[in-house]
Amino acid sequence: MTKVVGRDEIAEAARQVAPWVRRTPILTIEANELGTAHPPLVLKLEQLQHTGTFKARGAHNLLLTADASPAGVPAAGVVAASGGNFGVAIAHAAGRLGHRATVFVPEISSPTKLERLRHLGAEVVVGGAFYADAYEASVEQAGRTGALLAHAYDQPEVVAGAGTCAVELEEQVPDATTVLVAVGGGGLIGGVAGWLQERVRVVAVESTGTPTLHAALDAGEPVDVDLSGIAADSLGARRIGAIGFQAAKRWVDGSVLVTDEAIVDAQRRLWDHVRVAAEPGGATALAALLSGGYQPSASERVAVIICGANVDPATLRT
Repeated sequence: MTKVVGRDEIAEAARQVAPWVRRTPILTIEANELGTAHPPLVLKLEQLQHTGTFKARGAHNLLLTADASPAGVPAAGVVAASGGNFGVAIAHAAGRLGHRATVFVPEISSPTKLERLRHLGAEVVVGGAFYADAYEASVEQAGRTGALLAHAYDQPEVVAGAGTCAVELEEQVPDATTVLVAVGGGGLIGGVAGWLQERVRVVAVESTGTPTLHAALDAGEPVDVDLSGIAADSLGARRIGAIGFQAAKRWVDGSVLVTDEAIVDAQRRLWDHVRVAAEPGGATALAALLSGGYQPSASERVAVIICGANVDPATLRT
């Protein structure tokens, strides 16, 4: 059975990445401030992290761990597959730490993310229609060149790095009772649940077009899903990662599905009311709350992780 990433690994990751990542702020949202009635909530503004997503945490933890190992990072550098966000994070971390980076991307990756990858100095290779296709190409490249293979969401160092977001959130909002987390491949939910465990309710949120965890929980094991919709470029893993799935089975209180329309509405409310720019995947967790997919009790202290901001601001205008 796949081993979950727990508090010891995440605490070590937090120590290791602290000099390299931002401690992102929180924003308290009062009742009705986003245009709907609900108890006050807290947003963890992880879209303000380096490269615009939480992915910088896992990328740095992976490369710093490899740097500290006897073998170090190979001369061929690091190779990754990504819908965009993890690739940008790997390119950023590799550049800061002095390593080469090659990123395989699926055809659905947004032009904004591809432009950023190239700007950061990564070699960019289109590797198929979806993330799984790009990943297969990256594995072949790593095997052929000896490069360090970086998995976007199903690698212990990457998941532990993602979990450092929850370490900060618990320090910032010690009275939080519920945390809503968007799920793609499961790296973020694996890290958040691995840190919070039974102490705080963790609720997964997915788009109806990218229901990897929802389908896996129904089937009792990870299964392939068809991908579609507005959030597919960032949440579009075909199958939930093994680490995230095991953490979800143990510590996550189910998966809520939200429509593309709800995600767009959450994006626009964030922009209109608090001037927070979030990509579709970044607004997915909040969409569950605003659409009524998740209905907190009056006594709940809810925190929502806004996990990504790589979006064309023009799309947020009403």
